Amino acid sequence: MSKRTLVLGASTNPVRYSNRAIHRLQAAAHEVEAIGGRADQVGAIPIQIGTPNLEGIDTITLYLNPQRQKSYYDYILSLKPKRVIFNPGTENAELVKLLKEANIEVEIACTLVMLATGEY
Repeated sequence: MSKRTLVLGASTNPVRYSNRAIHRLQAAAHEVEAIGGRADQVGAIPIQIGTPNLEGIDTITLYLNPQRQKSYYDYILSLKPKRVIFNPGTENAELVKLLKEANIEVEIACTLVMLATGEY
């Protein structure tokens, strides 16, 4: 089942995990949105900047360190995703608390591993 996914912290650098996640999510037939530090493109997926108006986001997968996440707290909550995945290095107790209070599922996991093992 396709899960519309927002990759927050997207990069055009092919060695970055966010870039790999975009490609693997697409390969697994998930609709992908991407937000990064500058407007660009990863394959056919445009990297948007800021806080674009997105709807129907099932999953947000984070590739921003906790300090850089702060400016996105309200935005993440406003998207009302079903879940947020904290990839290694993005763990953030403050945001986890806010998400749980909003009844949003939290996973401390690796999107790439989840896709590879069929747990996504």
